[in-house]
Amino acid sequence: MAAAETDRLPRYLAPLPDRVESVALQYAWVIIAINLAGTAFGFWYYIPQFQLEPVVAWPVVPDSPTATLFIACSLALYTLGWSNEYLNMLGFFGCIKLGLWTPYVLTVFADAFLATVTPPPQVVPLFRRKLASNAMYAFLFVSHLGMVVQAFLIHRYSDFPGRAILVAVIWYGFNDLVDYFVPIVGTPHHTLLPVEPIVNGTVQHVSPAHEIAAIGAVAFTILATALSTRIRWEKRSNRARTVSSSRGEQSTPYGEER
Repeated sequence: MAAAETDRLPRYLAPLPDRVESVALQYAWVIIAINLAGTAFGFWYYIPQFQLEPVVAWPVVPDSPTATLFIACSLALYTLGWSNEYLNMLGFFGCIKLGLWTPYVLTVFADAFLATVTPPPQVVPLFRRKLASNAMYAFLFVSHLGMVVQAFLIHRYSDFPGRAILVAVIWYGFNDLVDYFVPIVGTPHHTLLPVEPIVNGTVQHVSPAHEIAAIGAVAFTILATALSTRIRWEKRSNRARTVSSSRGEQSTPYGEER
């Protein structure tokens, strides 16, 4: 069952003004196109890491572009009048988790990122190298925060069912497991950090950088889980109150003042 647009959630669960949500969903195809462009850019960004990882690990490597692909598909189905709650929850979890994790590591390891972040080669000739790198850093920071913002559109058309939340928890929990603790093969598969050197084609997951990144990833997975389960609880409570109120009105004797 599609979520009712009139579901009222506490502001911490639905931080966007109603008008902003409505306008964003009205122009959902623009947001979808931006997400698809971001997905393509993201896969390009991960090419150096794909070259280091075994093919069997590739599905768990491009975290952010996979998340933007999930939410692009979620919004596309909504716009077409369909819905897939599994895509909805994967998009919600991915945009919350990666939308926060990336600015987190960009901030913690800011000096290293600013010294090494590489903009597209077509862009570099247009600016000085340092300016291009700073612009790339800012783009990564702001665009990922945008992922968090769009995650809060999903409550407008999703019921946040428990089974779909469970699938998202399993997927992103598995992602944390192989990214930081038990790799599929070789070394952990999390996004490359400039503070972790590459020696003979192998990433050196040095302390404390590896642990700092892991703490953020696990914390944001837990946050997405907490938000989604709370939204589910609020929606169910709202509908229970609506049903109870409707039944009360129906049982009022004819002619009795309400």
